Amino acid sequence: MSIWGKILGGAAGFAIGGPLGALLGTLAGHAVDRLNDGCDDAPAPTDDGTAPTQSIAFTIGVIALSAKMARADGVVKRVEIDTFKRLFRVPPEELENVGRIFDLARRDTHGFEEYAQQIAVLFEDRHAVLEELLDSLLMIAEADDELHETEVAYLYRVAEIFGFSDSDFDRIVAGHHRAGQPADADPYQILGVARDADDAAIKAAHRRLVREHHPDLLVAQGMPQEFVDQATHKLAMINAAYDRIKKLRENAPTLA
Repeated sequence: MSIWGKILGGAAGFAIGGPLGALLGTLAGHAVDRLNDGCDDAPAPTDDGTAPTQSIAFTIGVIALSAKMARADGVVKRVEIDTFKRLFRVPPEELENVGRIFDLARRDTHGFEEYAQQIAVLFEDRHAVLEELLDSLLMIAEADDELHETEVAYLYRVAEIFGFSDSDFDRIVAGHHRAGQPADADPYQILGVARDADDAAIKAAHRRLVREHHPDLLVAQGMPQEFVDQATHKLAMINAAYDRIKKLRENAPTLA
């Protein structure tokens, strides 16, 4: 069963608590209503009667924080919703459930900081997973080819709650399109290294990022399998940045 089915099928027994748990509780109530009404298309629980806590928390976090971000610039655009569906492989039969969580999060009384704080606690020792979640939000925010100041401020605050420094935030955003900047991002910034760093430091930074963002490791740490395409794209971006730096230094040895 996909993560989307597990969100509904395992929600009744998912004791995460907090604002994320409240969203799941509401959705679980809807699932019970569907069953009581005789619907037989509600997803079944997982084999052991439970759902993978970390993967569901990650997924609910992306939906909830995306919903709150949609309010940052005052309007939810169709392209943002389409980007979400494309990036995270939402099957047609689960679109209604995802939309329900999105709408609940967008209008409930909890602020985005409460969601971010709960996610930060759940993944406090797995910053690479938190970075993937932040990347997800960035990809949705820039889907309309604009990154509004209100969205940047929102994302910066989420990053701060997640425990990222200013330099971390700059590195994460560097691989994304930003209005007024060239699409061809600075490879040094993507790797989070100074232009005058020696070759050994650059190689070490590249190896660390590759290791931390390997899709298999991220899935083992709680990132749902449905998000692997995004993680693979991130890894390709890191490798491309390293290759560009090597070529730059080959052509201009004095930079090394």
